[in-house]
Amino acid sequence: MSERFALIPASYVIFRSGTQVLLQLRQGTGYMDGHWAAAAAGHVDAGESAEAAAVREAHEELGVRIAAENLVPLTAMHRAQVNGPALAQRVDFFFSCEKWVGEPRIMEPDKAADLRWFALDELPAQVVPHERVVLERLTAGLPPIVSFGFEQRVAP
Repeated sequence: MSERFALIPASYVIFRSGTQVLLQLRQGTGYMDGHWAAAAAGHVDAGESAEAAAVREAHEELGVRIAAENLVPLTAMHRAQVNGPALAQRVDFFFSCEKWVGEPRIMEPDKAADLRWFALDELPAQVVPHERVVLERLTAGLPPIVSFGFEQRVAP
């Protein structure tokens, strides 16, 4: 019988302005430092919905206010760490947002070195790999569920 485990949930907010997306340059986290990532993302807290986590992370990381009704669900990603332990799996909820209150700025300078808008067809070379999958397919459309990091992935 296989061992049971709990998935670790996270929410990601892809801020969009036309054909551009807002990305932050990670630093000092111990995970993908030096890579560009969604401007607001983080773990879902116990008892918190994925939408509430997205709203909270946008305020904590960027100082902006977003309304849950302005979050557009993009996809859910079932993710495993490549060559990682079998029980280290995650589920990531990606949202798009085109309407917010306030000017996005770095609120956690110990975790983000830069914040910039990038055209979707001109993403920087160093983007967190599982986030790149979502960003590169954003214009064409994403399936409801995407798998990442599994040896035998089912192509959407």
